[in-house]
Amino acid sequence: MRKIWWKIAAVVLLTYTFSAGFLIHVPHIGNLKETIRNLFFHVPMWFGQIALFSISLVYSILYLRTFNLKHDIYATAFAKTGIFMGLLGLVTGMIWANYTWGAPWSNDPKQIGVAIALLTYMAYLVLRGSMPDIDRRAKVASVYNIFAYFIYLLFIMVLPRLVESLHPGGKGVQGNPGLNGADLDATMRLVFWPAVLGWILLGVWISTLIVRINSIKDKNLIHV
Repeated sequence: MRKIWWKIAAVVLLTYTFSAGFLIHVPHIGNLKETIRNLFFHVPMWFGQIALFSISLVYSILYLRTFNLKHDIYATAFAKTGIFMGLLGLVTGMIWANYTWGAPWSNDPKQIGVAIALLTYMAYLVLRGSMPDIDRRAKVASVYNIFAYFIYLLFIMVLPRLVESLHPGGKGVQGNPGLNGADLDATMRLVFWPAVLGWILLGVWISTLIVRINSIKDKNLIHV
């Protein structure tokens, strides 16, 4: 992870996302109009969050297999960045909802599910902070992290699709169009997928910085 090429790629991809995302021609779908440009920010942030939480899950499993504190430090760092990315996704989603649904918060099942999922991961950090013993903290937190991951998937990907929702992908959608693959024209794809990769790389970059800080605090120095 000490190689710099992927960090340069993150900067280039996000610079491209911010510039092209506001300049390219976008189709006017339903009531989205120009707000569809938020697709290059809001949705890739959620892709990034899922990727970061998935990496955190893997490191928690690795810790339970090896009891190497290095894996716990990585799991914590990626979880923290995932929460941060999720908060950004929530805020951009509320801004989008204010223009398309008429209010930033409408108690939509997707919004409620996201809030519960984020609170579940915030509880993971609170749990860690309540245990001074490093080894015990790592074991309990790793088990909880696995639990939190599947609760997260349940509330943001499964339950919202089973109930009436304004959000794309919900049952009987009455708000935005689905914004599935068919809704993205060729030009939008040229920005959307680089944006996804760019946000993921940014999340990984931030996580590696957190790893360095946490490793110093726990006196378990790790070269990233």
